[in-house]
Amino acid sequence: MSPDLPAPLRAALDRALEGVPRKGLAERAARTSQAYRAGQPSSGVIREADDALAYAITRLPATYAACATVLAEAARMAPGFAPRTLLDAGAGTAAASWAAAAVWPALEAVTWLDASPHFLALAAALATEGPAVLRAAEARRGDLTAAGPWPKADLVVTSYALAEIVADKQISMISELWAACDGVLAIVEPGTPAGHARLLAARNTLFEQGANILAPCPHRMACPLAGEDWCHFSVRLPRSRDHRLAKGAEVPFEDERFAYLVAARPGIATAPYRPRILAPPRTGKPGIALKLCGLDGHAETRLVGKRDKSAYALARRLGWGDTL
Repeated sequence: MSPDLPAPLRAALDRALEGVPRKGLAERAARTSQAYRAGQPSSGVIREADDALAYAITRLPATYAACATVLAEAARMAPGFAPRTLLDAGAGTAAASWAAAAVWPALEAVTWLDASPHFLALAAALATEGPAVLRAAEARRGDLTAAGPWPKADLVVTSYALAEIVADKQISMISELWAACDGVLAIVEPGTPAGHARLLAARNTLFEQGANILAPCPHRMACPLAGEDWCHFSVRLPRSRDHRLAKGAEVPFEDERFAYLVAARPGIATAPYRPRILAPPRTGKPGIALKLCGLDGHAETRLVGKRDKSAYALARRLGWGDTL
């Protein structure tokens, strides 16, 4: 699935930027980025409509790319899953909703839940020429740390939201998300050690509540990377001129590092679990070395030799995050 923003979303973002001074937008983008890195929640960062727009120009493309990658993997692992309803929790600019609509175009109803009225207003403006299900999305203002119940949905997605929640409320938030989920829950976080740690805690909570983990884990054992490394992945996306200006970047592409977890209710049929590639494959004279998370709960490096021509040809087509 392409990580590029859908054409209607790109056009809507361009229209939203018309007449907005780029210098001021870049300054706002820098301030919001610093505030988020300092751990401030959206309520303390996105104070005006232009703050939401600055966030969109810098983060919407990467958030969409990560969510599109994760949800495409969810669809691959649960090929019979066909959600009709979506809850986008901590929706922000609704990047996850756009990605879900691309993966499952038969979606019938979408609910955006976010504490920021500026984000909700921008999400509605960006959806004006999008799929009908996004144009008709229900926007609900609500704090993710508040107790539910939240609107139930076949598919529940939360992207880059756990990082904004204080540690002692993250587990209760995961429990509320799972209670709202009738089918599949997808959680996307920054691809950092802290993001991985939050997902490990979420994984334990979901296992305790009867969930099946579809991806990225191919097993139910303890994470073999815990305490030594962290599980994360990467997607490359193009940068527009405005994107480069807002971020003060010259390179025409961006590599978004992300971590994720996809859980499913028991009864949802899944594709066979297979070892997952945890790092970029390394090609050398003997063959291709793959760092794998195995079905037995262990991490290993497996060499696919050039002498095994069929296996080597297959390995050459595989990348970071794929299954073997």
